[in-house]
Amino acid sequence: MKSAAIFFSKEEQKAIKEAIAEAETNTSGEIRVHIENSCPDDVMDRAAYIFAKLEMQKTQLRNGVLFYLAIRDHKFAILGDAGINAKVSESFWNHTKEEILGYFKQGEFAKGLSEGIKMAGQQLKTHFPYQADDVNELSDDISFGDN
Repeated sequence: MKSAAIFFSKEEQKAIKEAIAEAETNTSGEIRVHIENSCPDDVMDRAAYIFAKLEMQKTQLRNGVLFYLAIRDHKFAILGDAGINAKVSESFWNHTKEEILGYFKQGEFAKGLSEGIKMAGQQLKTHFPYQADDVNELSDDISFGDN
């Protein structure tokens, strides 16, 4: 199996990054994608660790969302910060995850992530609309783990 850094083609990485940029256009929220080879722990615990490592909790309104994928272990999680979680129901994250997994089962990983990112963007837009003085607080680049 491919390693995390080359799991997505350059075109797929570009599509995911564009989905992040598009989703963030209408919101003060921040979205990150992290991909690594394996997840030795509980997937939500690992996602929380990566969330902190990427300093996603430092956004002004605590409205960051992490899409975490461990390709070899077939583990996937979506983790929202306290600000967004106070506004959306847990069922929203579960529904979004199910939508994405539908694409994953067809081998369409980039499309699944892109669609899920857009869904999260809509919720962020609803609860955290774009402000004129908004700055992009977190990188839109995909981050990769080395494990």
